Amino acid sequence: MKPTLLIVDDEKPTREGLRAALEERYDVYIAEDATAAMNLLEGENFDVMLTDFRLPNEDGMKLIARAKSLPKPPICILMTSYGSEELAVEAMKRGADDYVAKGRLQIDELEMRIARALKQQNLEVENVSLRKQLEVKFGLENIVGESPAMAEIFDLVRQVAPTRATVLVLGESGTGKELIAKALHQLSPRAQQPFVTVHCAALAPTLLESELFGHEKGAFTGAHERRIGRFEQAQGGTLFLDEIGEIDATLQVKLLRFLGERTFERVGSNQTLSADVRLVAATNRHLEELVKGGKFREDLYFRLRVVEIELPPLRERTGDVPLLAQGFLREFAKENGKAVNDFTADAMAALLNYAWPGNVRELRTAIEHAVVLSRGERISLRDLPAAARGGAGADTRLLPGKALTVKDAERELIVRALKETEGNRAHAAQKIGMSRRTFYRKLHEYHLEGF
Repeated sequence: MKPTLLIVDDEKPTREGLRAALEERYDVYIAEDATAAMNLLEGENFDVMLTDFRLPNEDGMKLIARAKSLPKPPICILMTSYGSEELAVEAMKRGADDYVAKGRLQIDELEMRIARALKQQNLEVENVSLRKQLEVKFGLENIVGESPAMAEIFDLVRQVAPTRATVLVLGESGTGKELIAKALHQLSPRAQQPFVTVHCAALAPTLLESELFGHEKGAFTGAHERRIGRFEQAQGGTLFLDEIGEIDATLQVKLLRFLGERTFERVGSNQTLSADVRLVAATNRHLEELVKGGKFREDLYFRLRVVEIELPPLRERTGDVPLLAQGFLREFAKENGKAVNDFTADAMAALLNYAWPGNVRELRTAIEHAVVLSRGERISLRDLPAAARGGAGADTRLLPGKALTVKDAERELIVRALKETEGNRAHAAQKIGMSRRTFYRKLHEYHLEGF
């Protein structure tokens, strides 16, 4: 299939001459002014637009600016009989990809420039595609953790993601359940299809049913038109149901039916619909206790937990706190245009000693707070939120007054664990949530073998 080329010039001999010269390699369209050109551009996707600078009513640079604002803009090359370096610079500022002087225009050179621009565009498209593939391949990149518990979770996610199995993700609020759900989606064959999230606790039962399954016009008061539900929106992809423990008995029955038959009806309809959707559910509640109390169906519980992934609270993987904190610091420093790039010793000590009842989400918010309030290049204790400053008895004597890098914090964490376990390395590794292999490697790295 030939690339499409739009030639815009108010001089008919020039338009027709260029068309005759280029139509062997390109599917050529012509326009005599900017209005005609935009009508064509808005109706079809063009690969290249070759436009004169001098046009009736609107010059070529303004046309290029308008063309580049389209959802799929063409490569834009500006032609002019009034060539100058200043004009070329201005053309590039307006979005032109190249510039040719009409008086010296050679068809061979023009074809070479068009081919070069098309090749560059194809490379950019390929790079975008490659980035998407990498996002799919490394779907766990946004989840930080080196502790044994997190390593096991990463392995489990990689193993389960390619399957169709329903997954139940358990964990306290803020542990990253939605990140795990997204990783399961990104690492699956469904990665290019929709990932749809529903927070079950945010809606009343009747509204939640409509949200999930959709409704017909007139199904209830206020249903003025048909609505497509989240199951239909997630067709071919993944539906993530957060806080699944909050759904009522009626909805539990309908969800159970979907998991068994992959069918459902919209509210107010008798028509049975089907959907190819992978279901991932999450909760911070103990579903087994809800089952025993008669508040959650046992058969639905077993349907949901084909595979169960339980996320540890942050207080059980203290060794990951410096890594997480440093990552959040980089993120929010860039976002807020701040030069802050490290932590003081007492600030990091507080972060390490605080229990983090809100888990990773609370840590993230605390670092954002600290970055916004920071006055220098390091986060100090006074920059942290009041709760984190207490640090549950933070030992602020560690490396007083010095900048504390991630490595410094990690070394001090290991030293403290060894002191508290009287040198028992296995117990020290377990205490800070680090694998033995990593722990022994760190002892060597920090010259602590003789501790």
